[in-house]
Amino acid sequence: MIENTSSNRYSSQEYKSSSPDLKTAVAAEVTSGRDPVSKLQATMPAQDKQRRILPLFEHLASLTKAILPPEERDQRLKRLGRLPRGVLFSCFHNEHLIEAEELFETLHAAKDFEDFMHLAEQARDIVNEGMFVYSTSVALLHRDDCRGVTVPPIQEIFPDRFIPSETINQAIKADLKRTDDAPINVDVIETGNILDPEYKLAYFREDIGANAHHWHWHIIYPATWKPEVMGKVKDRKGELFYYMHQQMCARYDSDRLSTGLQRMIPFHNFNEELEGYSPHLTSLVSGHHYANRPAGLSLHDLNDLVDVQDMARWRERLLQAIHLGVVIDDHGNEVVLSPDHGIDMLGAMLESSYESKNREYYGNLHNSGHVMMARIHDPDGRYKENPGVMSDTSTSLRDPIFYRYHRFIDNIFQEYKATLPVYDKKDLDFPGVSIVNVTVKAKLPNIVNTYMKEDELELSHGVSLKGQVKVKYQHLDHEPFTYNISCENNAGGPKHTTVRIFLGPVHDELGNKFSLNEARKYFIELDKFHAELAPGKNTITRKSSESAVTVAPTPKFSQLQAGEGISENNTEFCSCGWPEHLLIPRGNHKGMDFYLFVMLTDYEQDHVNGLTDKPLCADAVSYCGAKDQKYPDKKAMGFPFDRVIKARTIPEFSSPNMTFQEVKIQFKE
Repeated sequence: MIENTSSNRYSSQEYKSSSPDLKTAVAAEVTSGRDPVSKLQATMPAQDKQRRILPLFEHLASLTKAILPPEERDQRLKRLGRLPRGVLFSCFHNEHLIEAEELFETLHAAKDFEDFMHLAEQARDIVNEGMFVYSTSVALLHRDDCRGVTVPPIQEIFPDRFIPSETINQAIKADLKRTDDAPINVDVIETGNILDPEYKLAYFREDIGANAHHWHWHIIYPATWKPEVMGKVKDRKGELFYYMHQQMCARYDSDRLSTGLQRMIPFHNFNEELEGYSPHLTSLVSGHHYANRPAGLSLHDLNDLVDVQDMARWRERLLQAIHLGVVIDDHGNEVVLSPDHGIDMLGAMLESSYESKNREYYGNLHNSGHVMMARIHDPDGRYKENPGVMSDTSTSLRDPIFYRYHRFIDNIFQEYKATLPVYDKKDLDFPGVSIVNVTVKAKLPNIVNTYMKEDELELSHGVSLKGQVKVKYQHLDHEPFTYNISCENNAGGPKHTTVRIFLGPVHDELGNKFSLNEARKYFIELDKFHAELAPGKNTITRKSSESAVTVAPTPKFSQLQAGEGISENNTEFCSCGWPEHLLIPRGNHKGMDFYLFVMLTDYEQDHVNGLTDKPLCADAVSYCGAKDQKYPDKKAMGFPFDRVIKARTIPEFSSPNMTFQEVKIQFKE
């Protein structure tokens, strides 16, 4: 390691708040003492940086509680280590977030890549294991000198958050008995049965890719992100919080209908008794189980964080702001919830995040709810139990209450959306452009098959083993398909269009057709992309694998070690996005009826100026935006299903530039 000549002299906070003269002095010191290293870094390939970073994320569950003595630490890390090792880190818990923010801001402010590595290697020996991964990941994804470098998959860093403890135990035993270096395969052990109706949705809630996506989204959009410190603005961050979670709820309800269950009943009463849940997960960093939640428990005050009355009060204040159309900011001024920015403002307030208006008054509804539900079994900590899975972004999707709680949060957003004027024909029409026909091309037209596919997860990077051990599991997948959109452009010249594709169920749990206004809450965005229309007849084709919602499978440790696909210009390996294999709902054996909705809108009106043609990390732009750029669509997220629809029938709602095509999704065991 090359010595860091200035790192022990100034903390990041001192540097950020220092005078220009001091900053100039520090810059001169760095330049004079580290110039050869800076030149080396300028030419260091992303593959080499990736290989150096990977060991930071390996075998974190094996770290001891011993920490680097204060006298040996870099001064910029002297205040860190407040959250003990072994405690489950939660980015929903305010105290955890404060320390995590200090760490990722310090790592992000490192003077160069060598300085970053120096700080990260020390932090690994100081801070809480989960916090280290969270903060280091945030810094990595946003440092300019780490372009092309990706965070290893969270499921390989902490496999104990994704694989049942019974299976982990079997894997460790098999490894102890090994007689050679050959990889060992272990089958995942089932942890539920049909006595619990929710078991039918285990394939969805416990999907490794879905849970990894949720974790990754929250490191792309940290609640404590400060643009003035990090140097980058997260465009429409609050609206993305609303939309990404709304879409997960819509997707979940479609799968509930697919499996014969009724749509979920939203959480709505802070005193209601909750259903039970057992995650069958054990944290290897502490040895404690993620807590079970016996059925019949209700929320209790958390003396160190929040009271149940606080939650009720915050909800009422948010609803009052929605109905009055104004928010009272920190200085007592009224801020209008405008149609253009209101949802973004509310998203920040409900999460709540750094951008929240008047947090003291409107509170911390979303994050506090997660923590209260995670600690419902031991609210005052008398038994020193681990929290439940709701405390962790990489595990919370496993719990049925996650979706009910987020439907409750979404209903507050929908209350606001109901105050906005409905879209009229001029908002929906694209004069001169019409859709003639839409076909989904698969093995059979307008019928897409889903099935369970086998996959495997390597344990040896997260668990200290003598050799490779892989857990074999199954996840939902679908056959590849292509959209074939026939349309006409009679506008008198070439036109650019935004193609918007959604999927929504036709019938409710009783077999009755949804009204259009009811159905809009369950429409799932499948894709959104730009196309050019020549005058006259056109055919637009698009593969399901090109979706602007999903991300390709996350590269594994082994692929990253080999440098596969890593480059400074990569758009794929940013890893934020809904998993490709879960693009569509499961459907049922008979073939479940869905509407495929396709709409063409005027790209000249949708397009956001100033975007590059090939933005970085924009593979799943609908959920994750484009890295360091504005969200590339002026329309509201979810348009045209984000507002109340007063039209009673599809023909009454439709314009020539849109169509509802009935398709079937058939599940093949």
